[in-house]
Amino acid sequence: MNLNCEILAPAGDEQSARAAIFAGADAIYLGLKEFSARASAENFGVSDLARIAEFAHVAGAKVYVALNTLVKDGETDAFFSLALSAWNAGVDAILIQDIFLGKKLKETYPEMVLHLSTQAGCCNVYGALLAKEYGFSRVVLARETPLSEIVKISAMIETEVFVQGALCTCFSGQCYLSSFAGNNSGNRGRCKQPCRKQYSIDRAGFSESAYALSLSDLCVGARAKELVAAGARSLKIEGRMRRPEYVAAAVSYYRELLSDGDGKQEFTRLKRAYNRGGYTHGLAFGQDKKLLSREVQGHIGEDVGAVSVKKDGYFCESAFAARAGDGFKILRGGREVGGAAFARSYGRGFYLSSSAKLLAGDRVRVTTDTAANAAALSVKNTRKIPLEITVKAGEKPRVVCGDFTYTGDFACEAAQRAPLTAAEIEACFMKTDGLPLSPECKAITEGAFVPRSQLNAFRRAFYGELVKRLAPPREKIEARAIPRKTIIPERGAKTAVIASDLKGLKADVLIFKPRDYADLSGAEEGEGEKFLYLPPLFTEEDEAFVFPALSRFRGIYCDGYYGVKFAEKYNLKLFAGTGFNLVNRYAVAGASEAGAEYFVLSKELSSAEQRALSGKGAFALTLGSVKVMDLCYCPFQKTCPACDKRELYVLTDEGGREFPLRRYRLNGCRFEVYNCAPLAAYNGLSSALVEITAGKAGKELVPFAHNPENALPRLKGATKGHAERSLL
Repeated sequence: MNLNCEILAPAGDEQSARAAIFAGADAIYLGLKEFSARASAENFGVSDLARIAEFAHVAGAKVYVALNTLVKDGETDAFFSLALSAWNAGVDAILIQDIFLGKKLKETYPEMVLHLSTQAGCCNVYGALLAKEYGFSRVVLARETPLSEIVKISAMIETEVFVQGALCTCFSGQCYLSSFAGNNSGNRGRCKQPCRKQYSIDRAGFSESAYALSLSDLCVGARAKELVAAGARSLKIEGRMRRPEYVAAAVSYYRELLSDGDGKQEFTRLKRAYNRGGYTHGLAFGQDKKLLSREVQGHIGEDVGAVSVKKDGYFCESAFAARAGDGFKILRGGREVGGAAFARSYGRGFYLSSSAKLLAGDRVRVTTDTAANAAALSVKNTRKIPLEITVKAGEKPRVVCGDFTYTGDFACEAAQRAPLTAAEIEACFMKTDGLPLSPECKAITEGAFVPRSQLNAFRRAFYGELVKRLAPPREKIEARAIPRKTIIPERGAKTAVIASDLKGLKADVLIFKPRDYADLSGAEEGEGEKFLYLPPLFTEEDEAFVFPALSRFRGIYCDGYYGVKFAEKYNLKLFAGTGFNLVNRYAVAGASEAGAEYFVLSKELSSAEQRALSGKGAFALTLGSVKVMDLCYCPFQKTCPACDKRELYVLTDEGGREFPLRRYRLNGCRFEVYNCAPLAAYNGLSSALVEITAGKAGKELVPFAHNPENALPRLKGATKGHAERSLL
């Protein structure tokens, strides 16, 4: 099996970038101050990029920059300019979420290498085909992509898969919970992680408040080799918000595993650096029992013993050599009861200090191991370079490094008393002034004398020239004109309805969203042009499931870019759903040019922003339910024998807000979360989309699609959403 696979590490700041490279990462990815999906990370300015890129390239590593948020219409010029600046600074690829914006960037600057971000939700061959057609060199697969799909996609285009780090509760690029419930858009990198809060669900066994949506950290461990065997080109570690020691530990762990080591020591360091709720193998291998972390939120560390309550304090008998600065989390019955710190060593253990009242038997988990962190950061994998340094009297000194020879601009003097020794010369050239290099020096000298200052200057000059060869500056591209797409405003008079029951409905477009894709008998009901709803996660097995019914529909309403190629294959009309996240004129034009007869503008745009993009075929969600999450796993932990198999549940947060939780079946159960308040807002220009899938109000809303304010008596606690204030 070929294990020549890239280990890709996160870099939220320069310390983490250097830690990753020294730990042996083949590539790092980082964000800039703008258009980064991790806006809360320290991130980098353009002026930092050239320095970081040079350092990485000297080490033999690559640098990818993530410009992977949605870019609204008034920001596209700034986005194109920033992408050009990043490329000119020497980065090796640019990650982008908006596939249509990426297509325009590639058409303008074909020299650039583009990777499609996981935020674009590529999970099948149709999405990969579109990315390849649009000029992307690599797709970062959605975390939910099954192993069987990874094999097929990897045969078509370079793939990057996640192996370590935090897991998003929602399918990537489709989460609006932070946006609608918390006024911070995840699609702008401002997610406040409401999924990590406590919720109760109105089902037996799940009614007690818990971290009902919080997922454990991903750690595929040795199964990374299965991903490599499946064709993955890059193994990605998540964590631009995490500390350098975590980055170093994660890189070292996977480097050791791919080198056929057991990785036990590295795994211990990794668990203690950061570990949310234990580890899961993730959804590529199917949902496991450890996927959800219902009891504990945040870093859980590693178990090192139990509490004994003594007269003089809390004692933990343990083989762990605790020391000053170490920190701990205390669990009781699997739940967190507080934190603790090292107090003092004693015998075969140590005492803890804690503001919480601890009980005998409470489990002690180390969450800050200062020794392990220091060990992780002490790893220095550097690029080996062979140097042959010749210093002879009467000749100019020279250094040979592979096919590169550097000669000094002075002749060496003859030694009058003590000539330079080979050991002195080699010791001088072992100093690399912080460069990630490991010189293997061989010095040849004959009766020469060179003043120490002059030898040091010669060494610095040599390394300066070597850097230019190992990391040559990028040839600058001049800015090129990018014509702005013209949107011709057009008043939309049509009404589309998304519903799981079409009986008695009448609208221009009826979008059938089945409760069970095995039973599409209700598709014949209602009057209107019929479209079949397809969710963002869609696999080959799902395709086989729906294929027999496709002929009963005029088209598909799809919440993923893959719908473009899927509709082409089956000669169906395409209705590009809200999951396309259309927020600028290049995206709108791109969707239309790709064959979308109808498309929905982003539900995170204001009414004014929607109107500016409302051309032919444009719809806006105006009334009814607002889907804020797609869950591609079972929040009930696959307790199938006890399942009541209801379609609708209620997810209640700590503030008492109630979010409809809908279950449907497509080759197994999947779930959707809807906003706690229904929507009633219309931009006055687009055609109107109504969703009545999960709300208490239903078919009676449809007549009010273009004047939703008149439906307010039928809607309890309705919101205007982002109609007055865009969160993008």
